[in-house]
Amino acid sequence: MRHVDNDCPAVFFVDGPGGTGKIFVYRALLANVRSRGLIALATASSGAAANNMPGGRTAHSRFKIPLTLSNNLMCNIKKQNRTAQLLQAAKIIIWDEASMAKRQAVEALDITMQDITEIVDSSLRMSPICSSIKKSRLTINMRALTDPWFSDFLLRVGDGHEESVDGNFIRIPDDMAIPYTNKNELKDALIDAIFPSLQTCETASDYIISRAILTTKNEHVDEINDQLIEKFCGEEKIYYSLDEAEDDKNNLYPMEFLNSLTVSGLPPHYLRLKIGCPIILLQIIDPSNGLCNGTRLICRGFQQDAINAEIAVGQHAGFNPLEF
Repeated sequence: MRHVDNDCPAVFFVDGPGGTGKIFVYRALLANVRSRGLIALATASSGAAANNMPGGRTAHSRFKIPLTLSNNLMCNIKKQNRTAQLLQAAKIIIWDEASMAKRQAVEALDITMQDITEIVDSSLRMSPICSSIKKSRLTINMRALTDPWFSDFLLRVGDGHEESVDGNFIRIPDDMAIPYTNKNELKDALIDAIFPSLQTCETASDYIISRAILTTKNEHVDEINDQLIEKFCGEEKIYYSLDEAEDDKNNLYPMEFLNSLTVSGLPPHYLRLKIGCPIILLQIIDPSNGLCNGTRLICRGFQQDAINAEIAVGQHAGFNPLEF
């Protein structure tokens, strides 16, 4: 804030595990600067992260970063247009999840900002971002909220202080693991452990979004989702995709083949849903209302060709778009 008050350019890097308050700091900075009538820009590498900040937009949208990246590129911003004027007038620019962006994207913004602001001081370049906040204890993250030992265990592993086996392995404590019996019983036990009393809490957004099961392959995701959907009450609704290949005159890619593909970033051919189950948005539809890529929602109703869902997280939590 001293740099804002004194109009002195600088670059800061905020680092910390999930739940340590990074977004809280960003929101406080945005509110403080904007309350003075000054311009503060909030961006993020993903749509879901941008949705967590007031007025947030993706970095590619805000800075016009080229989709195809290479060395020594510039953003698609002309020095005389309104976007350049906005960047010049901004007192603070926040880029959340900057470490997820490719190096060339950050360098493109760095070169563009030098051109716009006519500041070429190497100490202000964005490429060598410095760290200003070290790792601290997890404060809000599921089990870590009520189990300090669990958060300490994660930090010991991350810092390399946890005792290893054969130098390359970490033994997971018994109370954090589910003994293997067989595949189906193991998945049922995993679901019961992560989502206990699901049928009595299925309509509570906080209950659903505060827990998740992670796996490595799309086929495993589909298997777990199918078993999890079975545990929800009520009738299910199945939506089917319509896949076809363009200019396929010889029918080299039949519809049955396309329907069998499980492509990362796309839903399966058939999508099974029930009231109260969580879903995630895969496209940017309406950022101003929180409908971004990665937004988590809760199913509240079904129509023939539309899903009625409620946004579960972020500043738009509780918002229920009519149709999308």
